[in-house]
Amino acid sequence: MSLRKIMRGSGVRVWCAALAFIAAAPAVAQQPKVPPGPDHKWVAPPDNVPKALHSDRTRNIDFLFDALKAAPDDESAKAIENRIWALWLHSGSDTADLLMIRVKQASDAKNLDVAIRLLNTIIEIRPAYTEAWNRRATIYFLKKDYSNSLADLQQVLAREPRHFGALAGLGTIMEELGEDKQALEAFRRAQAVHPHLKGVADQVKSLADKVEGRDI
Repeated sequence: MSLRKIMRGSGVRVWCAALAFIAAAPAVAQQPKVPPGPDHKWVAPPDNVPKALHSDRTRNIDFLFDALKAAPDDESAKAIENRIWALWLHSGSDTADLLMIRVKQASDAKNLDVAIRLLNTIIEIRPAYTEAWNRRATIYFLKKDYSNSLADLQQVLAREPRHFGALAGLGTIMEELGEDKQALEAFRRAQAVHPHLKGVADQVKSLADKVEGRDI
């Protein structure tokens, strides 16, 4: 998206407001990170994300998604993406937060079954905590348990249809299962939400060439 297009309409107002929103945010905090596996293409939270603000979460995240679409470059989009991850990672439960730290420790040690059991507990405690479902989907993906991973991704997208990480994960699984048409649809949905999402444009182009053929 060019800066000239951004300047048209209300895009520039959204973007300028986003800059002020990010500048006023609290300092970053450590968050659990899922370790990459072989051929790992899953979209995971960054090592550091800002602490979630305590104001109206729904209003903030809707605003951030508008700003994400209006971002003029990858660097700017990444800053907004991190703000969105901060809101997603905020569980609202000290117990859930502690267990998520233990999930990271288990994942780092490649104790994936332990990580899943911990995530099961988090989901029992906090079933509305979308990121617990997304993290468990990631662990299942690393275990090549695509059936359970897809089931958890369905739970994520039912709660947050704009979850670009889950959409990219869905596309990754569909591609690995040879369902290129469904993979392309999922990656395009992710790209529509987050035009600057790393790697998604290449996935869309590659799959579009396979599914729809190259332009003559």
